[in-house]
Amino acid sequence: MVKPDTLGMPMKRLTRLEKLLFRLEAQHACLGWAFGEIAASPGIVCELGLGHGRTYDFLRENLPGRDIYVFDREIDCFEDCVPPADRMFLGEIAETLDEAAGRLGGQAVLVHSDMGSYDADRNAAMTALLGRKLPDLLAPGAILLSDLPLRVPSLTALPLPAGARGDSYHLFRKQG
Repeated sequence: MVKPDTLGMPMKRLTRLEKLLFRLEAQHACLGWAFGEIAASPGIVCELGLGHGRTYDFLRENLPGRDIYVFDREIDCFEDCVPPADRMFLGEIAETLDEAAGRLGGQAVLVHSDMGSYDADRNAAMTALLGRKLPDLLAPGAILLSDLPLRVPSLTALPLPAGARGDSYHLFRKQG
């Protein structure tokens, strides 16, 4: 079924290419906004989902001097995007977030979470998991960017900045 737009006209279905484009545009806009928000705040940055390392590369380029910790099941990124071993949490996210909370709890001023997939059931389980585990990692006032719509009582949803379309990305701030 095609949903109508705000003028009552039918909107076409977004292709996977368009969804990816809008997500990457939103991710870029949200990260740029977040860099300004945390500029005066001391603390670490976390990247959940290293993938090929593109976002990690963007983080380290734009946040020189920040400790950036990365989480993934395995290292499968471009060779020049491999994080230092002492800043890498390898393994299942449920376990590595617990480990990180013990070592780094309450220090993250920025967390970028790219843990979504095209599987609705997996996304629902990941949303619940991240909602339980991420708050312990976040400093008061921290910014969380996510490709999944998290529901966490200690997080306040924020509007997307200019350049981010629709619901392709989600921004939150930790209360406190």
